[in-house]
Amino acid sequence: MKIYIVSGLGADFKVLEKLEFPKQHEIVFIDWLIPEKNESFAAYIKRMAEKIDDSQPFYLLGYSFGGIMVQEINKLKPAEKVVILGSIKSDKEKSRLIRAGEITRIPKILPESLFNEKTTRAYSVLRKFFDPKKPKVLQYFRVKDPYYLKWSVEKISEWKFEETSKVVQILGDRDIVFPIKNSKPDYIIKGGTHLFPATKFKEVSRILEGEFE
Repeated sequence: MKIYIVSGLGADFKVLEKLEFPKQHEIVFIDWLIPEKNESFAAYIKRMAEKIDDSQPFYLLGYSFGGIMVQEINKLKPAEKVVILGSIKSDKEKSRLIRAGEITRIPKILPESLFNEKTTRAYSVLRKFFDPKKPKVLQYFRVKDPYYLKWSVEKISEWKFEETSKVVQILGDRDIVFPIKNSKPDYIIKGGTHLFPATKFKEVSRILEGEFE
């Protein structure tokens, strides 16, 4: 069976490269697409889902914003199981910061220039937001198209979704991007920050072995 994987906002699969998956499954990574100008979230999800062959049963796995994406894809092409890492199962689990963005609509009015290359380099100064023990956090952020970044931040803040029973949620207890206090995850990674798939990969791999048996 294939496991289709979507990584985090602006991230390639380096953050997930240490994870080990059951040998009997085929791993297929879905790269982020650059949104078309004024493209709706629904249209974008449909384009992302085109890479999935639903003529055979399959699994979905998403990390961070990718967790949101695979849940949306699952509505178009239902998977046998959906696993999300460092992500949320519904809009009710949004952090206070993300919810503030939704209410004030600040992400929508921010200039695209704010998301340019110079600004993305400044993320390294904020590395403690993801993991204070990973000073080279920028190594995980490879998709730096300003329009894509601004668009993604908007969609995360606007996201509305009802929790479904098919989703398996794995969260780190030190994740401040998606705080554990707002969720009731199926698995808790002790000492895990938002980058726990890279820093706690052995524990996560054991969980995935059981979920994708």
